[in-house]
Amino acid sequence: MAKIIAIATWDFGKAAVAKSGEILATGGTAIDAVEKGINVAELDTNIVSVGYGGMPNATGEMEFDAAIMNGRTHAVGSVATLTGYSRPISVARAVMEKCQHSMLVGDGARKFATEQGFAIEETLSEESKKKYSLWLADKNAKPEFMHDTIGLLAMDCRGELVAGCSTSGMAFKHPGRVGDSPLIGSGLYADIEAGAAAATGNGDEILKFCMSFLTVEFMRNGDSAMQACQNVIKRFVAQHPEKINEDVNLIALSADGHYGAATLRDSFAFGLWDGAQARCQSVKRI
Repeated sequence: MAKIIAIATWDFGKAAVAKSGEILATGGTAIDAVEKGINVAELDTNIVSVGYGGMPNATGEMEFDAAIMNGRTHAVGSVATLTGYSRPISVARAVMEKCQHSMLVGDGARKFATEQGFAIEETLSEESKKKYSLWLADKNAKPEFMHDTIGLLAMDCRGELVAGCSTSGMAFKHPGRVGDSPLIGSGLYADIEAGAAAATGNGDEILKFCMSFLTVEFMRNGDSAMQACQNVIKRFVAQHPEKINEDVNLIALSADGHYGAATLRDSFAFGLWDGAQARCQSVKRI
């Protein structure tokens, strides 16, 4: 039997992988573990960068991005600038399983969600409305660097490997802005032969290097999950030393179920479940 494990970005990833662990421990699939784990974060109003608790764009509208990828089949589902649905990862899964296309955006994504039976929801929480009003009143306000995407990677007892991401993106962003999270290869990537990875931080920088795909390729070439994450960030810094303090963070799972993470922050926390109780771990700046 394959090693069963789930890892998710940030300290709030602990609750997400706890849910994933419940599914994996009873023989459930990695795809369910990723979707349902991310749903936990999407519906938690205390998380200000994902789902219902997230911050709106500059016009006060919630726009969500999410994606999911199956490492064996390379099937993907992605949505960007989705409005009206606070569980975008579930809509992304529906795109993967029920749509002839891999990615839907804006009104098209919303129309598809409605066609698939997802109920239109209020996606702007009362607390987010208050924060938006305060931001709007500030004549010097700019988009805020609030971008703590949840990325979640899981391996089930069959050896299946799945990656997922979900975010409400940068707070008070320009309408239509899309970061790395729904972009396959940037925000996430999975390949059963090499591993899976997810990125979080400044998506406008992460997407320039296709960091998740690059992490998986380092593992394909023999790096451990930890080494792969570190080497991607080292390459970024080597080419752009002026961005040594950029917010870039990675998590990874190798094909044999070992995990890794790396960061340019002083410290980066992530949630981990590997058959025992869910817990938080962290890595220091490389």
